[in-house]
Amino acid sequence: MRKTVALMMAALMAAGCAGCGSSTEAETTAAAADSSAAAEAEDSTAEAESAEAAGEGTHIYVLTAPEDHGWTGSVATFAKEKIEEVNGAGTYTAELITSADAAEQIVNVEDIVSRGEDNIAVVIQPIDDTVQSAIQQLIDAEIPYVAFDRIIDGVEEQAVANVKGDNEGIGAATAAYYVSLGMKPGDKVYVYEGDTSSVTTLRDQGFTKYLTGELEFDGKTIDEASKWTEEDLKSITYSGAMNWSRSDTKTSFESLMGDASNADIKWFYAQDDELTMGILEALEGGGIDDATKEAFLGNQPVLSGCGGLDEVYAVLRGETYTDIASQLGGLVSVTYSPAMIQTAIQDMVDYLDGKEVPQDHVIACENVTAENVTEYPSF
Repeated sequence: MRKTVALMMAALMAAGCAGCGSSTEAETTAAAADSSAAAEAEDSTAEAESAEAAGEGTHIYVLTAPEDHGWTGSVATFAKEKIEEVNGAGTYTAELITSADAAEQIVNVEDIVSRGEDNIAVVIQPIDDTVQSAIQQLIDAEIPYVAFDRIIDGVEEQAVANVKGDNEGIGAATAAYYVSLGMKPGDKVYVYEGDTSSVTTLRDQGFTKYLTGELEFDGKTIDEASKWTEEDLKSITYSGAMNWSRSDTKTSFESLMGDASNADIKWFYAQDDELTMGILEALEGGGIDDATKEAFLGNQPVLSGCGGLDEVYAVLRGETYTDIASQLGGLVSVTYSPAMIQTAIQDMVDYLDGKEVPQDHVIACENVTAENVTEYPSF
Protein backbone atom coordinates (compact mmCIF):
# COMPACT_ATOMS: atom_id res chain seq x y z
CA MET A 1 0.00 0.00 0.00
CA ARG A 2 2.80 2.34 1.01
CA LYS A 3 4.58 1.40 -2.23
CA THR A 4 1.49 2.28 -4.22
CA VAL A 5 1.15 5.64 -2.49
CA ALA A 6 4.85 6.32 -3.07
CA LEU A 7 4.49 5.52 -6.74
CA MET A 8 1.45 7.78 -7.03
CA MET A 9 3.31 10.65 -5.31
CA ALA A 10 6.28 10.19 -7.62
CA ALA A 11 3.99 10.31 -10.64
CA LEU A 12 2.33 13.49 -9.40
CA MET A 13 5.70 15.15 -8.80
CA ALA A 14 6.90 14.17 -12.25
CA ALA A 15 3.75 15.56 -13.78
CA GLY A 16 4.20 18.77 -11.79
CA CYS A 17 7.79 19.12 -12.96
CA ALA A 18 6.72 18.42 -16.52
CA GLY A 19 4.14 21.18 -16.19
CA CYS A 20 6.84 23.53 -14.88
CA GLY A 21 9.06 22.69 -17.83
CA SER A 22 6.27 23.34 -20.39
CA SER A 23 5.48 26.71 -18.82
CA THR A 24 9.10 27.80 -18.98
CA GLU A 25 9.40 26.75 -22.62
CA ALA A 26 6.18 28.59 -23.51
CA GLU A 27 7.34 31.70 -21.76
CA THR A 28 10.72 31.50 -23.50
CA THR A 29 9.05 30.99 -26.86
CA ALA A 30 6.68 33.93 -26.28
CA ALA A 31 9.56 36.15 -25.17
CA ALA A 32 11.54 35.20 -28.27
CA ALA A 33 8.53 35.99 -30.46
CA ASP A 34 8.07 39.33 -28.75
CA SER A 35 11.74 40.10 -29.18
CA SER A 36 11.60 39.13 -32.87
CA ALA A 37 8.50 41.26 -33.45
CA ALA A 38 10.14 44.21 -31.73
CA ALA A 39 13.25 43.79 -33.86
CA GLU A 40 11.17 43.61 -37.01
CA ALA A 41 9.27 46.72 -35.96
CA GLU A 42 12.56 48.50 -35.31
CA ASP A 43 13.89 47.38 -38.71
CA SER A 44 10.68 48.54 -40.37
CA THR A 45 10.86 51.90 -38.62
CA ALA A 46 14.53 52.25 -39.55
CA GLU A 47 13.75 51.41 -43.17
CA ALA A 48 10.93 53.95 -43.25
CA GLU A 49 13.14 56.59 -41.66
CA SER A 50 15.92 55.70 -44.08
CA ALA A 51 13.55 55.95 -47.07
CA GLU A 52 12.20 59.23 -45.76
CA ALA A 53 15.67 60.64 -45.34
CA ALA A 54 17.05 59.13 -48.54
CA GLY A 55 17.08 62.45 -50.31
CA GLU A 56 17.97 64.52 -47.26
CA GLY A 57 21.00 66.69 -47.86
CA THR A 58 20.77 66.36 -51.63
CA HIS A 59 22.07 69.32 -53.61
CA ILE A 60 19.88 70.34 -56.54
CA TYR A 61 21.49 72.00 -59.56
CA VAL A 62 19.01 74.08 -61.59
CA LEU A 63 20.19 74.85 -65.13
CA THR A 64 18.46 77.50 -67.26
CA ALA A 65 19.22 80.19 -69.81
CA PRO A 66 20.55 83.52 -68.46
CA GLU A 67 18.36 85.93 -66.53
CA ASP A 68 18.38 88.57 -69.22
CA HIS A 69 15.05 89.36 -70.86
CA GLY A 70 11.85 87.89 -72.22
CA TRP A 71 10.35 84.53 -71.38
CA THR A 72 13.56 82.55 -71.04
CA GLY A 73 15.16 85.21 -68.89
CA SER A 74 12.15 85.19 -66.58
CA VAL A 75 12.54 81.42 -66.12
CA ALA A 76 15.79 82.10 -64.29
CA THR A 77 14.11 84.82 -62.19
CA PHE A 78 11.36 82.47 -61.04
CA ALA A 79 13.91 79.68 -60.51
CA LYS A 80 15.84 81.91 -58.10
CA GLU A 81 12.70 82.50 -56.06
CA LYS A 82 12.08 78.76 -55.69
CA ILE A 83 15.73 78.03 -54.95
CA GLU A 84 15.62 80.51 -52.10
CA GLU A 85 12.55 78.71 -50.76
CA VAL A 86 14.27 75.31 -50.99
CA ASN A 87 17.39 76.56 -49.22
CA GLY A 88 15.26 78.19 -46.54
CA ALA A 89 13.46 74.92 -45.81
CA GLY A 90 16.78 73.32 -44.89
CA THR A 91 16.21 69.74 -46.08
CA TYR A 92 17.98 70.24 -49.42
CA THR A 93 20.28 72.82 -50.97
CA ALA A 94 19.95 74.26 -54.46
CA GLU A 95 21.75 76.61 -56.81
CA LEU A 96 21.15 78.18 -60.20
CA ILE A 97 23.56 77.72 -63.11
CA THR A 98 22.78 79.71 -66.27
CA SER A 99 24.21 79.04 -69.72
CA ALA A 100 24.37 81.50 -72.61
CA ASP A 101 23.98 78.77 -75.20
CA ALA A 102 23.65 75.01 -75.62
CA ALA A 103 27.41 74.47 -75.86
CA GLU A 104 27.96 76.15 -72.49
CA GLN A 105 25.08 74.21 -70.93
CA ILE A 106 26.58 70.93 -72.11
CA VAL A 107 29.91 71.88 -70.48
CA ASN A 108 28.12 72.81 -67.26
CA VAL A 109 26.35 69.45 -67.11
CA GLU A 110 29.59 67.60 -67.88
CA ASP A 111 31.31 69.48 -65.04
CA ILE A 112 28.57 68.39 -62.61
CA VAL A 113 28.92 64.75 -63.67
CA SER A 114 32.73 64.77 -63.58
CA ARG A 115 32.84 65.89 -59.93
CA GLY A 116 31.42 62.53 -58.88
CA GLU A 117 29.49 64.07 -56.01
CA ASP A 118 27.05 62.01 -53.96
CA ASN A 119 23.47 63.09 -53.30
CA ILE A 120 22.95 65.44 -56.21
CA ALA A 121 20.04 66.03 -58.57
CA VAL A 122 19.44 68.22 -61.62
CA VAL A 123 16.55 70.30 -62.91
CA ILE A 124 17.30 71.43 -66.45
CA GLN A 125 15.71 73.58 -69.11
CA PRO A 126 17.57 72.29 -72.19
CA ILE A 127 18.53 75.21 -74.42
CA ASP A 128 18.20 73.04 -77.50
CA ASP A 129 18.10 69.38 -78.50
CA THR A 130 21.89 69.07 -78.69
CA VAL A 131 21.89 68.99 -74.88
CA GLN A 132 20.63 65.39 -75.13
CA SER A 133 24.20 64.07 -75.01
CA ALA A 134 24.82 65.80 -71.67
CA ILE A 135 21.52 64.61 -70.21
CA GLN A 136 22.49 61.07 -71.21
CA GLN A 137 25.58 61.50 -69.05
CA LEU A 138 23.33 62.35 -66.09
CA ILE A 139 21.35 59.19 -66.75
CA ASP A 140 24.50 57.05 -67.05
CA ALA A 141 25.78 58.47 -63.76
CA GLU A 142 22.40 57.68 -62.14
CA ILE A 143 21.80 61.34 -61.27
CA PRO A 144 18.04 62.00 -61.13
CA TYR A 145 16.88 64.85 -63.34
CA VAL A 146 13.74 66.79 -64.15
CA ALA A 147 13.38 68.33 -67.61
CA PHE A 148 11.54 71.62 -68.06
CA ASP A 149 9.91 73.20 -71.12
CA ARG A 150 11.97 71.63 -73.90
CA ILE A 151 11.42 67.88 -73.69
CA ILE A 152 13.94 65.82 -75.67
CA ASP A 153 12.41 62.61 -77.02
CA GLY A 154 15.51 60.43 -76.69
CA VAL A 155 15.85 60.87 -72.92
CA GLU A 156 12.38 61.75 -71.67
CA GLU A 157 11.62 58.21 -70.46
CA GLN A 158 14.50 58.37 -67.98
CA ALA A 159 13.43 61.68 -66.41
CA VAL A 160 11.89 61.91 -62.96
CA ALA A 161 9.42 64.31 -64.57
CA ASN A 162 9.01 66.18 -67.84
CA VAL A 163 7.38 69.48 -66.90
CA LYS A 164 5.93 71.57 -69.66
CA GLY A 165 3.05 73.76 -70.64
CA ASP A 166 0.46 72.30 -72.94
CA ASN A 167 1.88 73.27 -76.31
CA GLU A 168 -0.86 71.53 -78.27
CA GLY A 169 -3.32 73.16 -75.89
CA ILE A 170 -1.96 76.59 -76.81
CA GLY A 171 -2.88 75.99 -80.43
CA ALA A 172 -6.27 74.61 -79.46
CA ALA A 173 -6.95 77.54 -77.12
CA THR A 174 -6.16 80.04 -79.87
CA ALA A 175 -8.32 78.23 -82.40
CA ALA A 176 -11.21 78.00 -79.94
CA TYR A 177 -10.98 81.74 -79.27
CA TYR A 178 -10.99 82.51 -82.99
CA VAL A 179 -13.95 80.24 -83.66
CA SER A 180 -15.82 81.96 -80.82
CA LEU A 181 -15.27 85.25 -82.65
CA GLY A 182 -16.65 83.92 -85.90
CA MET A 183 -13.74 82.35 -87.77
CA LYS A 184 -15.20 80.11 -90.50
CA PRO A 185 -13.76 77.05 -92.28
CA GLY A 186 -11.40 78.18 -95.03
CA ASP A 187 -10.83 81.70 -93.66
CA LYS A 188 -7.32 83.02 -94.24
CA VAL A 189 -5.07 82.48 -91.22
CA TYR A 190 -1.45 83.57 -90.86
CA VAL A 191 0.68 81.74 -88.30
CA TYR A 192 3.80 83.34 -86.87
CA GLU A 193 5.89 80.37 -85.74
CA GLY A 194 8.48 80.41 -82.97
CA ASP A 195 11.25 78.15 -84.23
CA THR A 196 11.82 74.70 -85.74
CA SER A 197 11.51 72.72 -82.49
CA SER A 198 8.82 70.35 -81.25
CA VAL A 199 7.28 73.30 -79.36
CA THR A 200 6.31 74.97 -82.62
CA THR A 201 5.21 71.68 -84.18
CA LEU A 202 2.88 71.00 -81.27
CA ARG A 203 1.46 74.53 -81.32
CA ASP A 204 0.80 74.17 -85.04
CA GLN A 205 -0.84 70.76 -84.54
CA GLY A 206 -2.99 71.93 -81.65
CA PHE A 207 -4.44 74.71 -83.77
CA THR A 208 -5.38 72.49 -86.70
CA LYS A 209 -6.48 69.54 -84.56
CA TYR A 210 -8.97 71.71 -82.73
CA LEU A 211 -10.35 72.97 -86.04
CA THR A 212 -10.78 69.42 -87.41
CA GLY A 213 -12.40 68.20 -84.20
CA GLU A 214 -9.52 65.95 -83.08
CA LEU A 215 -8.64 68.02 -80.00
CA GLU A 216 -10.68 69.77 -77.36
CA PHE A 217 -10.13 72.92 -75.36
CA ASP A 218 -11.57 73.55 -71.92
CA GLY A 219 -13.39 70.23 -72.14
CA LYS A 220 -15.14 71.02 -75.42
CA THR A 221 -14.59 70.21 -79.07
CA ILE A 222 -15.54 72.36 -82.03
CA ASP A 223 -19.16 71.98 -83.12
CA GLU A 224 -19.88 70.01 -86.28
CA ALA A 225 -20.96 73.04 -88.31
CA SER A 226 -17.65 74.81 -87.68
CA LYS A 227 -15.28 71.90 -88.38
CA TRP A 228 -12.55 72.38 -90.94
CA THR A 229 -11.68 69.86 -93.64
CA GLU A 230 -8.18 69.11 -94.90
CA GLU A 231 -9.00 71.34 -97.86
CA ASP A 232 -9.98 74.18 -95.53
CA LEU A 233 -6.64 73.90 -93.74
CA LYS A 234 -4.84 74.88 -96.95
CA SER A 235 -5.89 78.47 -96.27
CA ILE A 236 -3.45 78.60 -93.35
CA THR A 237 -0.07 80.20 -94.12
CA TYR A 238 3.01 79.60 -91.97
CA SER A 239 5.74 82.18 -91.53
CA GLY A 240 8.59 79.82 -90.79
CA ALA A 241 10.87 80.31 -87.77
CA MET A 242 10.79 83.77 -86.22
CA ASN A 243 13.28 82.58 -83.58
CA TRP A 244 10.90 83.90 -80.91
CA SER A 245 12.09 87.35 -82.00
CA ARG A 246 10.01 90.53 -81.82
CA SER A 247 12.19 92.33 -84.34
CA ASP A 248 12.13 89.44 -86.82
CA THR A 249 8.34 89.33 -86.60
CA LYS A 250 8.04 93.08 -87.04
CA THR A 251 10.18 92.93 -90.18
CA SER A 252 8.23 89.95 -91.49
CA PHE A 253 4.85 91.59 -90.87
CA GLU A 254 5.93 94.81 -92.59
CA SER A 255 7.06 92.73 -95.56
CA LEU A 256 3.76 90.84 -95.59
CA MET A 257 1.79 94.09 -95.60
CA GLY A 258 4.03 95.36 -98.39
CA ASP A 259 1.57 93.47 -100.57
CA ALA A 260 -1.70 95.35 -100.01
CA SER A 261 -3.72 92.25 -100.92
CA ASN A 262 -2.69 90.70 -97.61
CA ALA A 263 -4.54 93.39 -95.68
CA ASP A 264 -7.64 91.21 -95.85
CA ILE A 265 -6.09 88.52 -93.61
CA LYS A 266 -8.09 88.74 -90.41
CA TRP A 267 -6.70 85.95 -88.20
CA PHE A 268 -3.08 86.12 -86.97
CA TYR A 269 -1.89 83.30 -84.73
CA ALA A 270 1.40 84.42 -83.14
CA GLN A 271 2.88 81.64 -81.02
CA ASP A 272 4.49 83.90 -78.43
CA ASP A 273 3.81 87.31 -76.90
CA GLU A 274 7.12 88.63 -78.25
CA LEU A 275 5.85 87.89 -81.75
CA THR A 276 2.56 89.62 -80.97
CA MET A 277 4.46 92.71 -79.86
CA GLY A 278 6.35 92.63 -83.16
CA ILE A 279 3.03 92.90 -85.02
CA LEU A 280 1.79 95.71 -82.75
CA GLU A 281 5.04 97.64 -83.14
CA ALA A 282 4.81 97.28 -86.93
CA LEU A 283 1.25 98.62 -86.87
CA GLU A 284 2.31 101.58 -84.75
CA GLY A 285 5.45 102.30 -86.77
CA GLY A 286 5.95 103.76 -90.20
CA GLY A 287 7.03 100.66 -92.09
CA ILE A 288 3.56 99.94 -93.53
CA ASP A 289 1.77 102.09 -96.09
CA ASP A 290 -0.95 104.14 -94.37
CA ALA A 291 -3.66 103.02 -96.81
CA THR A 292 -2.73 99.36 -96.29
CA LYS A 293 -2.65 99.83 -92.53
CA GLU A 294 -6.08 101.48 -92.62
CA ALA A 295 -7.48 98.65 -94.72
CA PHE A 296 -5.97 96.04 -92.41
CA LEU A 297 -7.35 97.59 -89.23
CA GLY A 298 -10.67 98.26 -90.94
CA ASN A 299 -11.02 94.49 -91.26
CA GLN A 300 -10.96 94.22 -87.44
CA PRO A 301 -8.10 91.70 -87.33
CA VAL A 302 -7.69 89.31 -84.42
CA LEU A 303 -4.29 88.68 -82.82
CA SER A 304 -3.07 86.07 -80.38
CA GLY A 305 0.00 85.59 -78.25
CA CYS A 306 1.26 83.28 -75.56
CA GLY A 307 3.35 83.46 -72.43
CA GLY A 308 2.19 86.23 -70.08
CA LEU A 309 4.43 89.11 -71.19
CA ASP A 310 3.39 92.21 -69.25
CA GLU A 311 3.59 94.38 -72.38
CA VAL A 312 0.79 92.33 -73.95
CA TYR A 313 -1.16 92.27 -70.68
CA ALA A 314 -0.82 96.07 -70.58
CA VAL A 315 -2.53 96.22 -73.98
CA LEU A 316 -5.28 93.96 -72.66
CA ARG A 317 -5.60 96.20 -69.59
CA GLY A 318 -6.10 99.19 -71.89
CA GLU A 319 -2.89 100.93 -70.85
CA THR A 320 -0.91 100.94 -74.12
CA TYR A 321 -1.53 100.73 -77.88
CA THR A 322 -5.05 101.93 -77.13
CA ASP A 323 -5.79 103.26 -80.62
CA ILE A 324 -4.69 100.06 -82.36
CA ALA A 325 -6.32 97.82 -79.76
CA SER A 326 -9.64 99.65 -80.19
CA GLN A 327 -9.64 98.66 -83.87
CA LEU A 328 -8.83 95.00 -83.33
CA GLY A 329 -11.54 92.37 -83.48
CA GLY A 330 -9.90 90.59 -80.55
CA LEU A 331 -6.64 89.98 -78.69
CA VAL A 332 -5.77 86.94 -76.58
CA SER A 333 -2.66 85.72 -74.78
CA VAL A 334 -2.64 82.03 -73.87
CA THR A 335 -0.98 81.20 -70.56
CA TYR A 336 2.48 79.62 -70.67
CA SER A 337 4.16 81.16 -67.66
CA PRO A 338 7.92 80.99 -67.03
CA ALA A 339 6.91 80.43 -63.39
CA MET A 340 6.34 76.79 -64.36
CA ILE A 341 10.04 76.24 -63.57
CA GLN A 342 9.00 76.36 -59.92
CA THR A 343 6.75 73.36 -60.51
CA ALA A 344 9.72 71.52 -62.04
CA ILE A 345 11.88 72.24 -58.98
CA GLN A 346 9.05 71.20 -56.66
CA ASP A 347 8.70 67.93 -58.58
CA MET A 348 12.34 67.17 -57.79
CA VAL A 349 11.81 68.06 -54.11
CA ASP A 350 8.76 65.80 -53.99
CA TYR A 351 10.73 62.98 -55.60
CA LEU A 352 13.52 63.35 -53.04
CA ASP A 353 10.86 63.35 -50.30
CA GLY A 354 9.76 59.93 -51.58
CA LYS A 355 6.49 61.17 -53.04
CA GLU A 356 5.00 60.00 -56.33
CA VAL A 357 5.68 62.44 -59.18
CA PRO A 358 3.95 62.38 -62.60
CA GLN A 359 6.56 61.74 -65.26
CA ASP A 360 4.54 63.49 -67.96
CA HIS A 361 3.63 66.69 -66.11
CA VAL A 362 1.62 68.90 -68.46
CA ILE A 363 0.34 72.21 -67.10
CA ALA A 364 -2.98 73.23 -68.65
CA CYS A 365 -3.29 76.57 -70.44
CA GLU A 366 -5.97 79.24 -70.30
CA ASN A 367 -7.02 82.18 -72.46
CA VAL A 368 -6.29 85.64 -71.09
CA THR A 369 -8.35 88.46 -72.56
CA ALA A 370 -9.32 92.01 -71.63
CA GLU A 371 -12.14 90.56 -69.55
CA ASN A 372 -9.96 88.48 -67.19
CA VAL A 373 -6.41 89.86 -67.52
CA THR A 374 -6.36 91.22 -63.95
CA GLU A 375 -6.67 87.65 -62.65
CA TYR A 376 -3.32 86.53 -64.10
CA PRO A 377 0.29 87.38 -63.16
CA SER A 378 2.58 88.65 -65.90
CA PHE A 379 6.33 88.90 -66.24
